[in-house]
Amino acid sequence: MAMHVKKGDRVVVITGKDKGKRGEVIQAIPSENRVIVSGVNLVKRHQRATAASQGGIIEKEAPLHVSNVAHIDPKDDRPTRVGHKTLEDGRKVRVARRSGEVIDR
Repeated sequence: MAMHVKKGDRVVVITGKDKGKRGEVIQAIPSENRVIVSGVNLVKRHQRATAASQGGIIEKEAPLHVSNVAHIDPKDDRPTRVGHKTLEDGRKVRVARRSGEVIDR
């Protein structure tokens, strides 16, 4: 199943402990229907020191289910659903349902 978010999209969390937080999608994991959003769903991980990195307790983002995030409408900066539209030049793009604004760059 295709996901409505891609890497680089601006999203807002609509449910859960981080409800209302906004961020950019760092990574999309379509096989698990999950996304990793910058600054959201932070967990602490105990990491052993290696030659490349220092050890200690680090905070990193954990994956969220894709149904718990919504796109941010580029026009009015509010959550929106995503639709699809075919342009005159034949490209299929994602559009914000709230304003009709094209999301794809």
